[in-house]
Formats: sequence, C-alpha cells, structure tokens
Amino acid sequence: MGLLYTKFYLDFAENEWKQISNNPIVFQTIKDGVSIDIEDDSHKSYKLNFKEGGKLNMFRVTGKFRLTWNDDDVL
Repeated sequence: MGLLYTKFYLDFAENEWKQISNNPIVFQTIKDGVSIDIEDDSHKSYKLNFKEGGKLNMFRVTGKFRLTWNDDDVL
C-alpha cells in the first residue's frame, strides 16, 4: 500500500476521476493511464499513474492530507 502526506488539497479532473465515497473520501479512476502529481509535505514531487478502477483514499489529518492507494492500482 502506498502512503504520502501532503499539505495541499488535490484537484481531480471530472473526465478521469469520480468520487465514490465521502466518508472516508475515496476517488476512483474512470479510464486507464490516469496520472496525478503530488507534492508531499517535505516538498518532494511524485507522479502516480493509475489503472482504470484504481482508487485513491484521502484522509484529513491535522494540517495535511494522508493519501493511500493499493499498489495493484498503479501502473
């Protein structure tokens, strides 16, 4: 399972992602090869590419967001 912390809220393109849960917040890709750029809380940049149906979980933690995903969902 992947894990990153970021101080920034992520924007998800409506033609690539859909929100499938509000509590917890979960986004799912609606097509294959969807990429997302994330800057973690130490300012290191990551680019993740998701398969169709891949999920990204977002949890609000004091002053930042905790992002998790299943490694099988990443290309």
